Amino acid sequence: MAVTEPVREETSAGRAADEGAADQRAADEGTPALQDPPPGRLAHENTPRRQQGREPAARTYARALPIVPVRARGLTIEGADGRRYLDCLSGAGTLALGHNHPVVLEAVRKVLDSGAPLQVLDLATPVRDAFVTELFHTLPPRLADHARVRFCGPAGTDAVEAALTLVRAATGRPGVLAFTGACHGMTVGSLAVSGGVTDAGVTRLPYPQDYRCPFGVGGEGGAELAARWTESLLDDPRSGVCPPAGMIVEPVQGEGGVIPAPDAWMRRMRRLTADRSIPLIADEVQTGVGRTGAFWAVEHSGVTPDVMVLSKAIGGSLPLAAIVYRDDLDVAGPGAHAGTFRGNQLAMAAGAATLAHVRANGLAGRAATLGDRILRELRGLAAEFPCIGDVRGRGLMIGVEMVDPEGAAEEKWAGHGAGVKRPASSELAAAVQRECLSRGLIVGLGGRDASVVRLLPPLTITDEQTAAVLDRLSDAVRAVARARAKERP
Repeated sequence: MAVTEPVREETSAGRAADEGAADQRAADEGTPALQDPPPGRLAHENTPRRQQGREPAARTYARALPIVPVRARGLTIEGADGRRYLDCLSGAGTLALGHNHPVVLEAVRKVLDSGAPLQVLDLATPVRDAFVTELFHTLPPRLADHARVRFCGPAGTDAVEAALTLVRAATGRPGVLAFTGACHGMTVGSLAVSGGVTDAGVTRLPYPQDYRCPFGVGGEGGAELAARWTESLLDDPRSGVCPPAGMIVEPVQGEGGVIPAPDAWMRRMRRLTADRSIPLIADEVQTGVGRTGAFWAVEHSGVTPDVMVLSKAIGGSLPLAAIVYRDDLDVAGPGAHAGTFRGNQLAMAAGAATLAHVRANGLAGRAATLGDRILRELRGLAAEFPCIGDVRGRGLMIGVEMVDPEGAAEEKWAGHGAGVKRPASSELAAAVQRECLSRGLIVGLGGRDASVVRLLPPLTITDEQTAAVLDRLSDAVRAVARARAKERP
């Protein structure tokens, strides 16, 4: 579908979002405003075509978002053609402070201007020490008091691999407990514990959710059944479960469809694993650094994991990944799961600045407040349009599941609450994404059927920008619903 000129918002919210509101928060002050499009922009017209001819069919975002970003600030991206977009993808959650935040740019410039080495493997440096110190300030206290940090390769999947290597070495056991719907990365080990991949050493456990509960119940009842199933497998000597070295869980499943784990269920998993000496690994790659309304998503439930997997936002927009774990698990010798780029000085400087800014300015709490507002308004939209099956999320990690409103409805079991679910619709989700783009709004897709429209705005998004995002998304849903109504006989 061809991308048309983005519809300009006529509301004050839309104008403020595009042009910069007068009450822009102090966190964004000092960032240069986007200027008029640079001359020679027509030279970029063939960039997507050249990419298509040179790069693999595995491209994902470039297929659905045929734009050529040339500049960005905060929530706003400018394409080579001069069009501006509100970016609610944020580098798949990498940009906690949005694009080119002043504190990040200043931290990077300071390292560059100092003449410090940029690549030092795992040698001790002032930049590295400052990052680790700031990271430890943010950790759950019961973990920070007895923690070690291991840097690995630059991506979240590398950190997952490092976590699996760690617990297998510490326990001497080969198996792993993982959950349906999980997404932990794209390398061999992280793929093995992600959903949809068969691996004899991985035991698949049910992840609780309300709208598509595997037990047809949802709510507290569904979470209780999921926990009982897990407990039964672990205690049944004939269950066939490979002796587990650890359990890995996302406090909110991101790519799985933005599904928050119930707090009580998380505490239950903590007790189950602690009672059986199974290390609990929390994958905070996408949920960390304030994204869900707490600095780390495990804080919502009060759970202290044995291992935390970190990446994305901890690098302040640059590649950085690490695991933080209990010191008694630190049994491996030198060279265990090493990586050449585990000493990225620019990423550590940008990351330390980001962590400190989020912490000092209470941006996690801000994310919680704005997230509640967005969920309320989107649930009101869902009541108006039956093509929205469910709205869910935590903090500024929001998912809107699109469904076929005329598909067969499946009711929950009698006695376990009202409600129905309809077939997921990747077609409608993709249509909403296209309509959003035509209105100058960038959103992602996720979920098991690519049927969930995802919002991951930066934590620095303003109230007026939030209103503009909601206006554009709501208008996109209305356009898709109208088009579908016209298609029906």
